Amino acid sequence: MIHIYTGEGKGKTTAAVGLSLRARSRGLRVLFVQFMKSDHEGGETRLLNDLSTMVMRFREIKSPHFHPDLDIREMGELAMKALLKVKKTAGDFDLVVIDEFNNLVRTGIISEADALNFMDAFPREKDIVLTGRGATEAMIERADYVTYMKAVKHPLHKGMEAREGIEY
Repeated sequence: MIHIYTGEGKGKTTAAVGLSLRARSRGLRVLFVQFMKSDHEGGETRLLNDLSTMVMRFREIKSPHFHPDLDIREMGELAMKALLKVKKTAGDFDLVVIDEFNNLVRTGIISEADALNFMDAFPREKDIVLTGRGATEAMIERADYVTYMKAVKHPLHKGMEAREGIEY
C-alpha cells in the first residue's frame, strides 16, 4: 500500500513518525529514510533508533531551494542510487517511510516518471509512506492513502522562530 503525506502545512514528517511508532508497537519492522534534512540528527530519528527502527539519512541530497549552487543532475544521480539502495533494503521491512520523497520530484531532483516507476516497482505487500510537499496528481492517483496537510494558521507567519521539539 502506498501512503502519501503532502501539502503546504506542518506535520507530514510528524505523521510519518507517528505511524512508524504505531507500527513498531505492533511488532512491525520499520525503515525510516530521510532526504533533504539538515546535517544534525533530529530528535525523532534518535527516538526511532532507540525503538529498533532502522534510519537511513541521505544528507548529501539537499534542496536546491536552499542550495542553489547544486548540480541538479548530480543530485538526481545520487537520489536514484539512494532509492535503489532503499528498494534493495525494503524487503526486510513491513513499513518503509521515505521522508521528503515528494520534494525530490517537486524540486526536479528526480522526474515524476522516475517517482512513478519507483512507486510501481515497490512490493505491494509492503506499506510505503512518501512525505513532502509537491506530490503530483499522478503520484496521488497511484497512492492508496493520501493526506493533504493544509496550513490554516501558524505562529511562524507572525515572525515567531521555530522551536526545538515543536517545529523541529
